[in-house]
Amino acid sequence: MIPALSLLAALAAASPGAAAAANSASTATETQGVISYAPAYFAEQRPVTAYDMVSRLPGFSLDNGDSVRGFEGAAGNVLIDGGRPASKSDTVEEILRRMPANQVDHIELIRGGAPGVDMQGKSMLANVIRAKGRTLQGLVQVGQNLAWDGRYKFGVRVEGSGPAGPGAWEGSLRYGEGIDDGAGEGPHLRLSPSGAVLERSDIDSHGAVHQWVGSGAYEGAVLGGKLRITGRFFDDHYRGNELNWGRFPTTDLESSSDRQDRFQTEVGGNYKRELGPRTNLEVLGLRQTEDYSYGGGFRSPLFTADFILGKDISETIGRGVLKFRQSETLSWEAGAEAALNRLESQTAYAENGVAIALPAANVTVEEKRGEVFLKTVWRPAKAWTLESSVREEGSTISSDGDVFLEKTLYYTKPRIAATWAPSANTQVRVRFERVVGQLNFDDFVATSSLGTGVITAGNPDLVPEQAWVTEAALEKRFWKKGAAVLTLRHFALTDAIDRAPVYGPSGAFDAPSNIGDGTKDELQLSVTLPLDRLIPGAELRGESTWRRSEVTDPTTGTKREISGLRPLEWETHFTQDMPQWRGNWGLDVYGAWRQTYYRFDEISTDKLKTWVTLFGEWKPRPDLLVRVEIQNLTERGFRHTRQIYAGPRNTSPLAFIDDRDIQIGRMFYVRVRKSFG
Repeated sequence: MIPALSLLAALAAASPGAAAAANSASTATETQGVISYAPAYFAEQRPVTAYDMVSRLPGFSLDNGDSVRGFEGAAGNVLIDGGRPASKSDTVEEILRRMPANQVDHIELIRGGAPGVDMQGKSMLANVIRAKGRTLQGLVQVGQNLAWDGRYKFGVRVEGSGPAGPGAWEGSLRYGEGIDDGAGEGPHLRLSPSGAVLERSDIDSHGAVHQWVGSGAYEGAVLGGKLRITGRFFDDHYRGNELNWGRFPTTDLESSSDRQDRFQTEVGGNYKRELGPRTNLEVLGLRQTEDYSYGGGFRSPLFTADFILGKDISETIGRGVLKFRQSETLSWEAGAEAALNRLESQTAYAENGVAIALPAANVTVEEKRGEVFLKTVWRPAKAWTLESSVREEGSTISSDGDVFLEKTLYYTKPRIAATWAPSANTQVRVRFERVVGQLNFDDFVATSSLGTGVITAGNPDLVPEQAWVTEAALEKRFWKKGAAVLTLRHFALTDAIDRAPVYGPSGAFDAPSNIGDGTKDELQLSVTLPLDRLIPGAELRGESTWRRSEVTDPTTGTKREISGLRPLEWETHFTQDMPQWRGNWGLDVYGAWRQTYYRFDEISTDKLKTWVTLFGEWKPRPDLLVRVEIQNLTERGFRHTRQIYAGPRNTSPLAFIDDRDIQIGRMFYVRVRKSFG
């Protein structure tokens, strides 16, 4: 933490004259805490899409939102023409990548809040304002990826947009093949508690995916307002296999295989209309479906296992919001949302051909959820913005099949946030909020990883995790394009969701469970550092998050960290724009991380090493882009270590340690993009 604080202190001492120059620049102007960036601001980078522009906003990191049920809690941190995208499954990043840069009139960076803007709990939003008038445009993109083991994978995408009568249309179709960069070759050891080698083998694993994604939208004037209709499908197929060649004490061969097939659809509509000079109405309807199947098998001379899972998921959402701007400094928003969610799942598991009963193997779960909310944003003075809201949520969850239950839950979720801007280049933001998580339907059904011998049971009897969140952030802007944001968050958790044993006819199994109260703290530093003074056209961007957590282990009764929570995550990106060569180059570095899961009879730890990508882009013509990448430059690996106990960890000794160290090589990627119009 000390280096981070020292860096921020140094930035705070940066010349206010430089910040003033940024605010007075014609390409970036600020009004009431909202910085507007004209296309000229990004000219040196020669952006192709809106994504290229948003990724260069100083101090801003793209957030695609959370993959949760409902619409209110799934928001990302990007708006399109002042509103959230109407689709949930189509990520903000994909929408921005489909939007040509010449369709962007300007981008607004909203920091801390502004009247008439629902911040959705975010401290910063990017609002992409599209240019008026659409022209026919399109692109064709092809890519080729060569893996370290000689495999070739191909991708292609075709996109288009243009006017259609009184409105406009857009569409996209892409096909892609991918390589599982968590599968490769490496040693496998099984050790005794004293460290003696019990087994030694060599792993050779491969995984690949191919998928089709199609999306389309139409937007036009209807009944005095604007209607946008969207549709999307996602067809995904994964195949993986692993051979484990014994070296000691036997030369037996073990093998495992996985297959996953997923088909998703989404249709939605979003209608907006002005009811008066200061009043707006927005209505949204959305339906998603998913058909998912999984099959896994394990084979060895003395043991076999088979696992099959099939599930059908659907979600239907209706939402209405009424917005009223009382004055230039005060706005109100009220609304309601209703959702119906349904899951049907069937699971089968067998060992040596004998069926093994799993808890919650075959269940049908239905959730009916409603929420009403009231929000307000007020600027009592030029330097201050106050935001407050209250949401009331109610839901009924029922389950039948292997588990029969029905429960009704109610939660009140207040929020208050304040932003103070003592100067044009400095902001202080604070937030206090009650956050209620949404239950993940994947936690309700059993899953498996037969290659590592882990079976996870389902648990429909969960309640959402709740947290009182206290947040403080300091933002400093400097050197025209530089920014630094330091954020501290504290979570006081109730009904924390972690790992605990559940019991079925065949004994105890690990499962997601509510384990009581806990705490979580985060320190996040985000920096955009222009390097023009040292290297013309160069910029360094980085973000790091430190986490500390504490819950009570349900098996041992002792304090420990939260399962699956990474104590440190970081990434940094260096780019140098070279307009004279009509291109740029750079490095993307994603730092190593560690995560640990505390199951009732084992502790498993995953460690992923640092990933580095070297890239270069060349734009010989305004309508042609060539990109070359060397991925995994450092040939990072993935290590999975399990400490297996003879029974529950509180009463049983450590039986053995299982360690897999998978090595992954470099990949070479080439992409050519041709645009039209």
